[in-house]
Amino acid sequence: MNRCSPYFLCILRIIAAFVYGVHGTQKLFGFPAPFPMPHLPPLFLAGGTIEIFGGLLLLLGLFTRPVAFILSGEMAVAYFNFHAPQGFWPLLNEGEGAVLYCFMFLYFASTGGGPWSFDRWLRKTFTNRHSFEKPGTSRLSAVVHQTVEARSVCPQFPPVRTRVAD
Repeated sequence: MNRCSPYFLCILRIIAAFVYGVHGTQKLFGFPAPFPMPHLPPLFLAGGTIEIFGGLLLLLGLFTRPVAFILSGEMAVAYFNFHAPQGFWPLLNEGEGAVLYCFMFLYFASTGGGPWSFDRWLRKTFTNRHSFEKPGTSRLSAVVHQTVEARSVCPQFPPVRTRVAD
C-alpha cells in the first residue's frame, strides 16, 4: 500500500479537482444544472472563476501547491461567510463540503501534485535540460564544494566521503 499511496494521492487530486471545477461551471455557465440564483453577486462570480481555473490547474497538477492553498482559503471563506452563521455543526449548516474541500486542498498544498502531475514533469524536464552538475550531486554542491570526511555511525560500515557546500 505504501508504494501505491502517491498514485492514490493523484487519483484523489484529479477527481476532487474535476468535481470542484463543476461547481464553477454551474455558477458561471449554468452547466450541468442552472445555479439557483439567476443574477450572481460579485463574490459568487469571483468564486466561480476561482473554482473553474483553480480546478483546471489542480486537475492538471500545474502549480499545485499555491493553487491548492488559494482554493483552501476560498473554501474557508465560503464556510465562514455562508455556512457558519447558520449554526456551528457543518452537518446542520450544510457546510461539510466546504470543510472537506478546505482541508483536502490544504493537504494538497503540503504534499504537491504527486507523480502524475505537470509539476513533476516540468521539474524532471527542467532539471535534466539545465543540469550542469555531475549526476548524483546537487546544483549547489557542483558550484562550490569541499570534501568532508564523515564518521561512520555503525561500526560495520566504513566512513563515507560526501560533498557539502560552503
